Amino acid sequence: MTEALEKEAEDNDLKMGIANNIFTIFIELSQNMMNYSKSKNIQNKASAKSGLIIVGKDAFNNYYIHSQNIISLEDKVKLEKKLETIMTLDKEGIKKKYRELRREGREKHSLGAGIGFYEIAKRCDKFNYEFELINKKRFYFTFKTFINTN
Repeated sequence: MTEALEKEAEDNDLKMGIANNIFTIFIELSQNMMNYSKSKNIQNKASAKSGLIIVGKDAFNNYYIHSQNIISLEDKVKLEKKLETIMTLDKEGIKKKYRELRREGREKHSLGAGIGFYEIAKRCDKFNYEFELINKKRFYFTFKTFINTN
């Protein structure tokens, strides 16, 4: 990912601040996937954590980072509450809450603390998410961020 962003920066005059934002969001979404993925293999046993992350650029040269993975009902409830809260905040409110979570200690960056979503919200221009029901206990969790280059 780092090499791809460096090449993109060279080839398309991508500002390093934007490249850093893309990289940080990619890492946070990867960690989210590792923490929350609930995939099953064919024998219905827990399998390796899995999901999908795509980094792309639209027709206006703005970037997006899209992730999708399967999560449990319990995790859906936790994530939805956190994301709904973040969606109500403006940029200054996001930064304030992020600083507050950081002050609570380094251990708060662990699973379930939600600081990663505040990090993402700080670094992107907007995001959206969706939970699609698979069965009573599992959902597809889709999360997409947008980073304007203008």
